[in-house]
Parts: sequence; structure tokens; C-alpha cells
Amino acid sequence: MTDPDLHIYDIGPKSARLTVLWHHGTPNLGTPPAPLLRPDVRWVSYDRPAYGTSTPDPGRTIGSAAAYAVAVADALGIDRFAVMGHSGGASHALACAALLGDRVVAVAALAAVAPFDAVGLDWFAGMASGTTASLRAAAEGRAAKEKYEASAEFDPDVFTTADFAALSGSQDWLNAVVTPALAAGPGGLIDDDLAYVRPWGCDLAEITAPVLLVHGDEDRMIPAAHSAWLAGQCPDAELWLSPGDGHISVLDRAGEALDWLT
Repeated sequence: MTDPDLHIYDIGPKSARLTVLWHHGTPNLGTPPAPLLRPDVRWVSYDRPAYGTSTPDPGRTIGSAAAYAVAVADALGIDRFAVMGHSGGASHALACAALLGDRVVAVAALAAVAPFDAVGLDWFAGMASGTTASLRAAAEGRAAKEKYEASAEFDPDVFTTADFAALSGSQDWLNAVVTPALAAGPGGLIDDDLAYVRPWGCDLAEITAPVLLVHGDEDRMIPAAHSAWLAGQCPDAELWLSPGDGHISVLDRAGEALDWLT
């Protein structure tokens, strides 16, 4: 493992009542979600290694996010903060809470991915074929994953009608973080997917902060069973299943999740 250089985002007043450290999904840059910007919240985030101008950190795990979060927070003089993330970023947020103790005051995790070794969870059940093929390739190792990505095509079945509507409407900000995330190639995406099928390097039972898990009950990219399993592992967790929502449209609940954090 190395100490990567991370591109940092810092948006909002330093005097804000709450600082939220945002963890982006796959493949995204770390720009905080435009619909959630508020004058009473300071948003801090970073591009994970191998995305944008952040340098790679080969072999990183989900738990590596804790070291990155500390480096970012310390560089900005921030002591305690909430964490929030979407999709794979939600998993990174949970790992931060598990490893950073009382530096993390609360967690909001939307459409989170459960650990690959989650006992009692049929990890691939309910996933669209595109997601399943991508993550099964990752489970075979870097060479298989790189080979898969060299010819992979987008599987529209990973998204619901509600997801596509959100992408062209309420959550169109995502288009501005996905395209540049892939501009330099699939390196960040590959490292992310490899991390999802490795042990996280943390124990969710050690989370002391309150946790909110939000998941669309029609999510075909990461089924809602993942968040249900996670809710059972975190000592102080609340689960919101969002009727009719998929993987992207669940972000329409992010404002409520931010209210919960504040």
C-alpha cells in the first residue's frame, strides 16, 4: 500500500453547523452532490485513488477509506464529521465509521454494497446480469477484471425506469461526475470493484455512530437485501426501504437523509 495523492473538494462555509465527508460511487469523481448543497453544511470529499488526478493505491480495500478520510480531514483542520455515500461510496462511509470511532458523528449510506463475505446473504441474488458479470470477474482477480473491462458494454437492465428518469432530471449532476471519472481509463473502477470482493478490513459491530441506510426496493444494481443485511450488523442502525426506487432514483431521498444527519 502507498500514500496516494488525493484531489480534495471543500465546499461550503467553514463555520457550518455540520461537516459531511462525501464518498462517491463507482465510477464517479468525488464532487459533492449539487442537489444537497446548503449554506449550513460544509461538504468535504476526495477522488478515490486512480480517479481524476488522485494517484493509484494498488491493493486498496474498502477500509482504506478511513486513512484517506483522516488525511483529508487533518489537512483541512477538521476534527469530527459525518459521512455520507452512495452505492460503493456508502460502503466506504460505513468502513470509516467502523475504523474512526468518535471522529464520525453519524452515517448516511444510500444503496450500500454489503461485504462479499457477508454470512447469510446471497450476495448476487437479484442483481442485473451486467453487475453480476462485472463483479464475478473482479472476484477472479485483477487480470480477469481487466480483461472483462476491455470489452464490457453498459447493461441498461441495471437501471429501472425511475433510474433513467432521475438521470435525466433530478440527479442529472451524476452525468458530470461519471464521464470525467472514466476519461483516463477504467483504473479507478477496476480498483473499486476489486475492493468490493475483498475483505473490508473492519468490523461493522465497532461502529459507535448512528447509521441510516436508505435503499430502493427495486434496485437491480445492488439489491436492497444488502442494506437489510448491513442494518443487522451495525449497533445503532435505521433502515429506510424506498418503494419504487432503483439505484439512482433512491438519491431523491438524499435530502431527507441529510436532514437526518443534521
